[in-house]
Amino acid sequence: MQIIENKMYRQYLTALLGGKRHQCFKIVDGIIQKTFSIKDLYIKLFHESLYEVGRLWESNQISVAVEHMATAITENMMNTVYSSLDQTENNGLRAIIASTQNEYHQIGAKMVADLLEINGWDTWYLGANTPTDDLIRLANDIEPHVIALSLSVYFHLSDLSDMIQTIRKNSKCSILIGGQAFKHGNGNKFASQFSEVYYIESLKSLEQFIHSFHFRDQKL
Repeated sequence: MQIIENKMYRQYLTALLGGKRHQCFKIVDGIIQKTFSIKDLYIKLFHESLYEVGRLWESNQISVAVEHMATAITENMMNTVYSSLDQTENNGLRAIIASTQNEYHQIGAKMVADLLEINGWDTWYLGANTPTDDLIRLANDIEPHVIALSLSVYFHLSDLSDMIQTIRKNSKCSILIGGQAFKHGNGNKFASQFSEVYYIESLKSLEQFIHSFHFRDQKL
């Protein structure tokens, strides 16, 4: 299995920051046509480039408009490659994935949903600004093994806390948290306040959790 080279990543990042959607598509399509893992595409290209975009925005090297444009292009690329996802055999595990209430960034949550699907999970992806009551209602219907919540804006941390506490009163399933809000740390510390809540630092960390959860599920 080939690895996405740094040169290819830099070409994609340059096109992304320049708003050249067609060029981004050509790079992504070229990757798909070769013997690349879709997981590598998500982890090494989409995830890494968006974190770099976020870093550039925080340091005032790019504008909010460019950050929004790069995010929109990336989501478009993900929608384009969705039909190419190489899913493993369904394992019977179920997950609800959503952005926290009052959180309008959703691309990280979509990456999590897609990666879970690649690994054989049934997923219910709810998108941005998910009302807690609606999430609970769905969870009561499908009884998920995992609920994953994405938070990008640190100032909404109290919303995430309230959401977790409400979920925990209604469900014993594992809860995953992650997103740009924790990029400066404290994710594990925040998660440790609650029962069965796990901080997922990156898509690579999500992969590790998925494998450990599969093993634990088989032992039950």
